[in-house]
Amino acid sequence: MLAPIYTHPWDLAPRDAIALQSELAGKVRLAPPPAPLTSVAGVDVSLCRGIARAAVVVMAFPEMRELERVCAEAAIGYPYVPGLLSFREAPPILEALGLLSHTPDVLIFDGQGYAHPRRLGLASHIGVLLDHPTVGCAKSRLCGAHQEPGRERGACEPLRDGGEVIGAVLRTRTGVRPVFVSVGHRMTLEAAIALVLACGKGYRLPEPTRWAHRAAAQPEKRP
Repeated sequence: MLAPIYTHPWDLAPRDAIALQSELAGKVRLAPPPAPLTSVAGVDVSLCRGIARAAVVVMAFPEMRELERVCAEAAIGYPYVPGLLSFREAPPILEALGLLSHTPDVLIFDGQGYAHPRRLGLASHIGVLLDHPTVGCAKSRLCGAHQEPGRERGACEPLRDGGEVIGAVLRTRTGVRPVFVSVGHRMTLEAAIALVLACGKGYRLPEPTRWAHRAAAQPEKRP
């Protein structure tokens, strides 16, 4: 079970939400993850017809064997505002995390961490609230600029914004589009990159978030 040590209202006006993001970004910590790692969880959310469905899939590390999965649903309570997606997605995620019987060593989010205009994407936001190690592994770029990494698995280029390295563009499968990795909380970028690669099983996405994506899919969206 994972429960927040910090709390705040989720129905803030955008101006207040932005101010809160800037405040919480100051609490993001860079630190090596716990060692040895024995479990990693993937976190994803699907939004459909006014409902947010969050899924958390915990897997043994490094073998990537599923240990537990939980889901939680809630009405979407916040409008779509670019850069404030955590205010739509975090409440059901926190509810799902509270249902866990395992406490994973690290959470990998299908979303941004530090690679955010205010340095507080979903992975960082929840990581700070929980004070727990988190990583952002997004399928697309939110901000910053980068060179294209080489075609081979493991090729990597820094993602920069205003001269600051805010993440990495990582090729997780040869010849396939890269993912965007960033620190969430209590993690280093080097460790985040290594973890995402170690959680790969031949697919573009790391296994924990790949399975969390499937678990989060609502009936209308399932293949």
